[in-house]
Amino acid sequence: MTKATPVRRSKKELEEKASRPAQGQFVPVIGIGSSAGGLEALELFLKNVPPYCGMAIVIVQHMDPTHKGIMVELLQRITTMPVSQVIDRQKVEADHVYLIPPNQDMTILHGVLHLLDMVKPRGLRLPIDFFFRSMADDLQQDSIGVILSGMGSDGTLGLRAIKEKGGGVFVQDPASAKFDGMPRSAIDEGLADVVAPVEELPAKIFAYLKHFPVSSKRPKTLEERALTGLEKVVILLRAQTGHDFSLYKKNTIYRRIERRMGIHQIDKITDYVRYLQGNPQEIELLFKELLIGVTGFFRDPDAWDALKTQIIPQILAARSGGGVLRAWVVGCSTGEEAYSLAMVFRDVIASLKPAGNFKLQIFATDLDKDAIEKARLGTYPLNITADVSPERLKKYFEKDDRSYRISREIRETIVFAPHNVIMDPPFTKLDILVCRNLLIYMEQELQKKLFPLFHYSLNSGGALFLGSAETVGPNGHLFETIDNKQRLFRKIYQGIRQEPIDFPAAFIHPLKAGLTEGSDRPVKMTISEQNLQGIIDQILLKRFAPAAVVTNEKGDIIYISGRTGKYLEPAAGKASLNIFAMAREGLRYDLNILFNSAIRQKTEMTKTGLTIGTNGGTQLVDVTVNLFDEPDFMKGLVMIVFSDLAKKSSAPPHAQATPAGKDDSRLASLQDELKQAKDELLTIREEMQTSQEELKSTNEEMQSANEELQSTNEELTTSKEEMQSLNEELQTVNQELQSKVSDLSQVNNDMKNLLNSTDIATLFLDDELNVRRFTTRTATLIKLIASDIGRPITDIVTDLNYPALADDAREVLHSLVYSEKQAATSDGRWYNVKIMPYRTQENRIDGVVITFTDVSIAKKYEQSLRGSEENFRCLFEAMPVGVMLHDAEGKTVMVNREAERITKMSMEELQGKALAELRWKLVRGDGSDFPVEEHPLLLALRTNQPVSGVVMGVEQPAGQQRQWFKVAAMPQKDEEGKLKQVYTTYIEIIEPG
Repeated sequence: MTKATPVRRSKKELEEKASRPAQGQFVPVIGIGSSAGGLEALELFLKNVPPYCGMAIVIVQHMDPTHKGIMVELLQRITTMPVSQVIDRQKVEADHVYLIPPNQDMTILHGVLHLLDMVKPRGLRLPIDFFFRSMADDLQQDSIGVILSGMGSDGTLGLRAIKEKGGGVFVQDPASAKFDGMPRSAIDEGLADVVAPVEELPAKIFAYLKHFPVSSKRPKTLEERALTGLEKVVILLRAQTGHDFSLYKKNTIYRRIERRMGIHQIDKITDYVRYLQGNPQEIELLFKELLIGVTGFFRDPDAWDALKTQIIPQILAARSGGGVLRAWVVGCSTGEEAYSLAMVFRDVIASLKPAGNFKLQIFATDLDKDAIEKARLGTYPLNITADVSPERLKKYFEKDDRSYRISREIRETIVFAPHNVIMDPPFTKLDILVCRNLLIYMEQELQKKLFPLFHYSLNSGGALFLGSAETVGPNGHLFETIDNKQRLFRKIYQGIRQEPIDFPAAFIHPLKAGLTEGSDRPVKMTISEQNLQGIIDQILLKRFAPAAVVTNEKGDIIYISGRTGKYLEPAAGKASLNIFAMAREGLRYDLNILFNSAIRQKTEMTKTGLTIGTNGGTQLVDVTVNLFDEPDFMKGLVMIVFSDLAKKSSAPPHAQATPAGKDDSRLASLQDELKQAKDELLTIREEMQTSQEELKSTNEEMQSANEELQSTNEELTTSKEEMQSLNEELQTVNQELQSKVSDLSQVNNDMKNLLNSTDIATLFLDDELNVRRFTTRTATLIKLIASDIGRPITDIVTDLNYPALADDAREVLHSLVYSEKQAATSDGRWYNVKIMPYRTQENRIDGVVITFTDVSIAKKYEQSLRGSEENFRCLFEAMPVGVMLHDAEGKTVMVNREAERITKMSMEELQGKALAELRWKLVRGDGSDFPVEEHPLLLALRTNQPVSGVVMGVEQPAGQQRQWFKVAAMPQKDEEGKLKQVYTTYIEIIEPG
């Protein structure tokens, strides 16, 4: 065994080695996907990777499972880094190159590569997608995917997962790739961060890693300076795109900004802000970066199965009579989840076969207009086989060479439209609302506003379908859980809403608390004279104004000013804010009289010197009751003011000494009268209380009516909101219709130009033979103008001499058998008129299509040919010698009259017969037999040369007299020199010699 020669390292290599990650540190992993023609690209890539780069390079290639490759040996010649084929549970190390083995799938977990046996048949294997998805899940934002030369679209779905996690995507320029299928697929899907020739990609990856550090170096929180720069970026985005990202999670936004900074090799966010100000195009790219639509068919399959088995059957069961189910897919991206919902619905209908006729109407919306356009096309790469079962592919897709297209029955159930869920009105009366992995990018403040909006949009019992990392959180009073693991929830009916819903227009607010557009310092408010006066008035009222309460006409307290504890106290029993129940001893009786008098007389009433009981003593009080007459909104309210007197007394004012000379009987009489008056007043008060109870009952009825009116008002408000939502739906449908009209207009223009370019007059008639469409060329034959569309063809003047045109068209409609005739025009032109049924895509006959092909030149040639033929026949018959025309096989085609005379056989007897069939006996001039094979006709057939001057005698079978002829044969050739026919002439002579 030979000893390896040590390799000398340059100073630069030693420096690079010193800068590599220490053991135990995070090792960046570069995943490379390639296919056909990938060896050359891989060699160029590795040539430009320095030996001590500090990275691990993992190569995933499409390899023949039965062929033992030598890829490891080929790549080892290019680089000094160790190149090895991956073994199961192999830990990745810096400065190493790893190559996937044949017939294996590969994943990565915590920096360890794991191998799995491939279970899918050849043609459905997507090892690059499989590894890229695994790398995105394991490395998150530190994952880096590279796509080099290759056929197909393997890797595109994996790159989408990397983009979702915030990783970097580098793609070889298709112009430099031997096979551009894989690079072009990644670019067309808008996933590439950098597109460059393969030899430039390593340097760009190193620059990206330098400016976008790995997880171990990234700060966990946003510093104040970075937050300030982030706010400015949000302002620039809002100014150019009109979309406010201030309520999106700051860390998520900053991570996306860091990616763009790494791509442009910008270290500070303040420099990136200046870069944005000078490059509006970068703002659009950053906007696209923030809108990365990460989606897929049947993402989280268990959740879709739960939707299929639990939610949709319940909704169908609740509507036994059938109807239209409405669904809204929020943040649909390129449409995979909307189409998945439509397919699941179709599967449920096919399995349950409900009695009613059910249809599904899906509104799929997203902020990204480009994603919406892709969703409308419904075309997806071939590698969706990793997510869609073969049964669904066969049932719901149409396949071509490069893609799968959604079938028409699925496409027609969905309306795609741009929509901003935090700015535009919502869709309403929904049975299913799908909002998956959108809320995770939003702050809690915005989520709290969206959940009531979703609750409002759903019908009672409607289902909410969230992403795997989302939940209703504190909104459990709005939604009950159906399946918490699969994030399926049902709307809880709330009855009449107690609080108004914040519609999207109320979500948007000025940038606040660190997102203001002006200076970072708060603006100091100045106090105006009016504000100063108001503040002083409040201080004076608080310190010097008497205590007062404001009540309604029944005495229920509405407002209290000042300290009223000396005059009012809570009554025992059920809590009440009625002033008569709360009045202290000595105040209740007189207050009742004053209150009713003020209401009845509509004037101010005052009682002075009232003695009321306080805590352990008495207090003299003046009470004033005043009924408000203005302003209007306070009419009917009563204000009661309590004013303490300066002197206090322990005895009531009426307990004064009596004048001298009065006796005790007089005093007793007065006391009896006073008691009687009090009893009467007490009776009156009781009667008034009874009246008050009756009025209270009436008032309750009025309140009930008022509540009904309020409920009606709320219903009207709800109807208004629903009309706003309906208007949004109409706008969405209108936008979809405009898109279809645009497509239809383009197709119409293409068809019009195609028909006109054929220069064939074409006329389209409906099933009643009214003009539907015609080409420009048709107007030269039939006098048609644009206003003739819709008129019967029988009412239009034509140069064509074809009176039976309408009858033939009706016959074609009836029999469905096309008609073809030739007709002339008044100026001598000839047309071939072909009438065919007009068949729609639904295989329904909806009129006829008539084409008029100009055959004037062909007709002219035909007439000329006929004239030539007549001249030929005249000359042929007039010749004084017998002439026979034979085909290439020697059979008689035609003879003239002279030939009939001299052969004594008719044209019918000679036609189609060969020379041997005539049973002639041929003799020479000396009487010997003349061999048939030496007949001039047969010689000419064999040699393709003319034969002349041959004398022979002919004896007829009937033993008639021998006839002598001088015979010649003249062959005629076609354009290619092949024998076409032979003319044979017979000149009768008396005898040879």
